[in-house]
Amino acid sequence: MRINAFHLWLSKVMELSPSQLDQALSCFNKQQQSTAIVTILHKECQSCPHCSSNNIKRWGNAHGLPRYRCAGCHKTFNMLTGTPLARLRHREHWLEYSQALIDGLSVRKASSQCGISKDTAFRWRHRFLQSIASNEPTHLHGIVEVDETYFLESHKGERHLSRQPRKRGGKASKRGLSSEQIPVLIARDRNHVTLDAMLPKADVESISKVLTPVVDSDAILCSDANPIYKVFTKKSHIQHITLNLSAGVRVQKNAFHIQNVNAYDSRLKGWMRHFNGVATKYLPNYLGWRRCIEKFAGELSPNIMLNQALG
Repeated sequence: MRINAFHLWLSKVMELSPSQLDQALSCFNKQQQSTAIVTILHKECQSCPHCSSNNIKRWGNAHGLPRYRCAGCHKTFNMLTGTPLARLRHREHWLEYSQALIDGLSVRKASSQCGISKDTAFRWRHRFLQSIASNEPTHLHGIVEVDETYFLESHKGERHLSRQPRKRGGKASKRGLSSEQIPVLIARDRNHVTLDAMLPKADVESISKVLTPVVDSDAILCSDANPIYKVFTKKSHIQHITLNLSAGVRVQKNAFHIQNVNAYDSRLKGWMRHFNGVATKYLPNYLGWRRCIEKFAGELSPNIMLNQALG
């Protein structure tokens, strides 16, 4: 804001009613709080997000944040440049929106709670979840439980469908597994580190691509009797414990089971149900969202959620 405009605004403050003054102070405090949190989380920028040069210097302030200029590419930037939250407005509502994500609110409820439009709430949801979804674990250790679960394919929000539209949530036209179901692989070790991945197909090639870089060679993989895991572990030379659930074998040697991953599947499905169907193209974001909630358990706060969203 220019100096003249600021003084004009300041001269009008005395004309505010008590309720208007309370609203103004509340908005100002939220703006200060969000700006302070962003500053604390990122502190000083160390390199240029455009060219990675370390030859940068302060270049004033813009939109309430310190600005920098790179001596290499001559571009200016701030601490949000290059993050999923870059160029998003209304920072005074970011903490409120982070809490809405923790609470798992729908787009409409988050919009109403934060005082933003429905379209903004939807846009923010997937910008906030962008880094969270990509923050997958790099290693699974010890006993690793693995299972696949399925979600109904959804083209929610698309204007041109190759089939008749169905009600929100909906049901598959075919019973059991079919091309209408999207397979999701869930792997979870005993330290509650969780990996999830949407698969193009529930076959050995797809699960190998996901598990090979992550599961340690000395890990013990526990699964049901699905033959794809037997083939994968044989090729990867990983020890494998098979549980024949249909025969009532749920635990071996009092240690090997898949109860943790099955319980996670159940919590995930129950949590997803209140969204009344999730578009398949956004499914990885929702998987990451739930994984973040589980990772921090009851300790997840708006500050932590904002930190995770910034990447």
